Amino acid sequence: MSYIADARRGEIKLYWKNDQNEIFRNIQNLKTWLNKHKRTLVFATNGGMYKPDNSPQGLFIEDQKVLSSLDTTSSSGNFYLKPNGVFYITKDDIPVICTTATFTNNKKIKYATQSGPMLVIDGEIHPAFKENSTNLNIRNGVGILPGNRIVFAMSKSGINFYDFAKYFKSIGCKNALYLDGFVSKTYLPEKKWTQTGGNFGVIIAVTTLAK
Repeated sequence: MSYIADARRGEIKLYWKNDQNEIFRNIQNLKTWLNKHKRTLVFATNGGMYKPDNSPQGLFIEDQKVLSSLDTTSSSGNFYLKPNGVFYITKDDIPVICTTATFTNNKKIKYATQSGPMLVIDGEIHPAFKENSTNLNIRNGVGILPGNRIVFAMSKSGINFYDFAKYFKSIGCKNALYLDGFVSKTYLPEKKWTQTGGNFGVIIAVTTLAK
C-alpha cells in the first residue's frame, strides 16, 4: 500500500494534539476533528514511534516548535538500530530524510519526526538488514522520491526489513525511514483502504479543503 504526496501541492502536516491539548491517538479522532475544521482527510498514517503515554519518541517539531527533543542516545529496539533518522519538511515545503547524526535544526523546519532505523541511506540499504531474514512484520515507512515527492508505504502482510528497504530503493528513493511495525495503520480511501483505529503518538496526514 503506497501513497505519493507533494508537500508543495497537498496540505501535509504532522499531528499530535488537538486545540484542546488532547492527543489524537488514532486516525478516526483526527478525521473527526478535521471535519469540524472544514478539512477532508485524504491520507493518514502513524508517524513514528512513541512512548507509553503517546508522547513522541525522539524529535518532534510542529509549526516550527520543538515539542520533543532529538534522541541521540543508544539503546535496544528498532528505534535505536543505528543509523536512525529524521523525516522533516522545511518552511519552503521541501521534504528531507537524513540520519540523526547529520540532522541540524536550522530554524527553518516546519514539521519533523524522528524514528529508526533508516531503511535506505544515500541509495544503499541499511547495512544491518539481512536478505531472507525470517523477522517478518507489518511495517510502514517514508521515502523521498526525485522531484521532492514523498512516498509512504505500508506492507499488507509480514515483510522483513531488507525487502521493505529494497522496495523504497527500487522506486528511486535515495533515503527512506522506518516509521513503525505491527501497530501501523493507513487511511487511503482512494485505494479502498480505510484503517481508522490505532493508539499512536504522531500522525502524518494529507488533507484538502472540505467541499
